[in-house]
Amino acid sequence: MTKKILCFGDSNTWGLNPVTGKRFDENTRWTSLLGKNLGCHFAVIGAGQPNRTLVHNPPFDGVISGVSYLKPYLDKHELNFIIIALGTNDLKKRFNLTPSLIAGGLNDLINSIHIYYKQSSILKAPQIIIASPPEIKVTEKYSRIYEDADIKATALSNVFKCVAANNRCAFIDFNAFINITGSDGIHFESNQHLTISFEITQLVQYLFNNC
Repeated sequence: MTKKILCFGDSNTWGLNPVTGKRFDENTRWTSLLGKNLGCHFAVIGAGQPNRTLVHNPPFDGVISGVSYLKPYLDKHELNFIIIALGTNDLKKRFNLTPSLIAGGLNDLINSIHIYYKQSSILKAPQIIIASPPEIKVTEKYSRIYEDADIKATALSNVFKCVAANNRCAFIDFNAFINITGSDGIHFESNQHLTISFEITQLVQYLFNNC
């Protein structure tokens, strides 16, 4: 039976190209590459959305927030893995959130998933993988939107790791293998999508073989 993986994230999961501002093609996005790496026994569902947050609903974009938009995917698909790759948009200056508050949003999202599956007598709860977003570089392009976000981002990985451990979720830290240094300082470059797909492939295969 095909194993289904939901990749639930923001513009870096959607595949925004930091150079053009458009979307990378299917041969470049880490979600698409993950599916190719894992092969025909896995189906990867790319559920990235620019501006998606864990805590506040962005003005005029409330329908794309974490909790409200995740449930339709849970209703539609019998999932084996859920990869949550969020947190960067919560660092925006206008939200005025600390890393701890952002981690609280992540904890609430995980709890919502657990409650959803506890209420089902049919569906088995999927394995949840928490991806900590990489530290960002505040460039001129985003200097007003992400003021001081680079300082907060350095602490985000540690608090996300604690949330993952407390909820018995797998954890992967993007800081361990990519470094956002060029372009806009926020979005993954093409070579970084390739690296991420490889690292997540390794993790999924390990979890699948040891579950």
